Amino acid sequence: MKILLIEDNHRLASYVSVGLGKAGFAVDTMATASDGEEAMAVGAYDAVILDLGLPDRDGMDLLARMRRDGDSTIVLVLTARDALDDRVKGLTAGADDYLVKPFAMAELAARLRALERRQPHALELVLARGNVRFDPSSREVRVGDRAVPLRRREGDALEYLLRRAGRVVSRTAMEEALYPAGEELASNAIDVLIHRLRKRMQDAEADVSIVTMRGVGYMLSVRTS
Repeated sequence: MKILLIEDNHRLASYVSVGLGKAGFAVDTMATASDGEEAMAVGAYDAVILDLGLPDRDGMDLLARMRRDGDSTIVLVLTARDALDDRVKGLTAGADDYLVKPFAMAELAARLRALERRQPHALELVLARGNVRFDPSSREVRVGDRAVPLRRREGDALEYLLRRAGRVVSRTAMEEALYPAGEELASNAIDVLIHRLRKRMQDAEADVSIVTMRGVGYMLSVRTS
């Protein structure tokens, strides 16, 4: 799940970015409403975490504009404004959830997962192809009856491919979905990640294949005997 965090407190932004990164999210951080708008114009995000007290304008204005423009991206307001009236205004303006600072990182991650599950475009709660099952909430991967431990980024890649099973996904699209913008990556980072994931699936006797489409990207398919 790729997140855009719009928060001008650099210390808090770093705390949220690191914490959500450990929970399996890819996070891009912007400090102003204008920078947030530019990021959304050029990139695709599964959710926006929005502070209201931004330096260039109120986050509520940005939220209202998103909804007027028909942007249905998940928006979780994260703010120090804790009055009932503020919460009502935020939800009425189109926020999907409203979390008051200070907060627990585990709760923020859980709320994002819950919001993702409630979206009309979300796929089944447990992703399954062939004998492979992936639970996005617990991050558990099973092949048949066997639990298969994966590194966080490997799990992210598997989830991304499962959600697009049967379709070719480009290396660029995977990089944008799995890594925060600006993170320094080796030119073969995605290839190495897919190689590791493919080996883990093979060792676990999964009946899915990660097919390399040379010059294009990758596709997950179910092997038939």
